[in-house]
Amino acid sequence: MENMVAESFKYMVLGMGIVFTFLYIMVIVLQYQAKLIAKYFPEEPDQPSGGASTGLDKKKVAAVIAAIQHHKNIGK
Repeated sequence: MENMVAESFKYMVLGMGIVFTFLYIMVIVLQYQAKLIAKYFPEEPDQPSGGASTGLDKKKVAAVIAAIQHHKNIGK
């Protein structure tokens, strides 16, 4: 019985060690991949959002505001 417990403990440690090693290597590889992607495909800086540069049509915005106001006034 002791031999079975010792062997099961040995396999548990071996299995957990393999999983830990795999996860550690995966983290290292993903960090390296992130550095490579950042080097060769840099993100473009965000453009400041202005009123005219957002591409919103003023007529559509006015129509949405009017529809919301109309919906609010119906419930009264």
